[in-house]
Amino acid sequence: MIARVRAGEPEAYAELVRAHTGLALRAAVALGAGADAEDVVQQAFFKAYCSLGRFRDGAAFKPWLLSIVANETRNTVRTAVRQRTLAGREAALAEAEPLIPESADPAVAALEVERRAALLAALERLGEEHRLVVTYRYLLEMDESETAEALGWPRGTVKSRLNRALRKLGRLLPDFEPREHPGRQAHQAHQSHQESRGGGDEHE
Repeated sequence: MIARVRAGEPEAYAELVRAHTGLALRAAVALGAGADAEDVVQQAFFKAYCSLGRFRDGAAFKPWLLSIVANETRNTVRTAVRQRTLAGREAALAEAEPLIPESADPAVAALEVERRAALLAALERLGEEHRLVVTYRYLLEMDESETAEALGWPRGTVKSRLNRALRKLGRLLPDFEPREHPGRQAHQAHQSHQESRGGGDEHE
């Protein structure tokens, strides 16, 4: 797809924009852009297009784009005249991409909204690095490799900072249970099965 864009096919980049706009909006809002999320994402796509000459062949587009979104969000937040409120951020996040199906039981939906508001409040109390790694891994559901690439950190750094961030969240939110990716759950189930048979692998 990137090769097609570099070859001068504007529709190819339009396809990339359509495929990644929802995720980019979620990232911008979750990282603090609030009502400016759409402007941030639009600017991020423009900068990404202008920087395609520096895009590494074979690299994944999503984490590269989200790193640009994160930088644009950071700049927007730092220069914003007004302060973002937690309520405003939560409302914008819900508007950017509904996370609760309309068919959900009202009681379950209310609990999910309450839990998410509590999580965002707790995230506000973390340092920037810890807030970023939790946001990418759990709010944006990116895997470890994508998170490392998006943040420009080694995977070991992602793992250690995520562990520290989760311990802090655990103290702030005793009931916090991050949802793992299905693939990771399957891997953990397989690993547990192997260990129960005495064949556990000591390597990560």
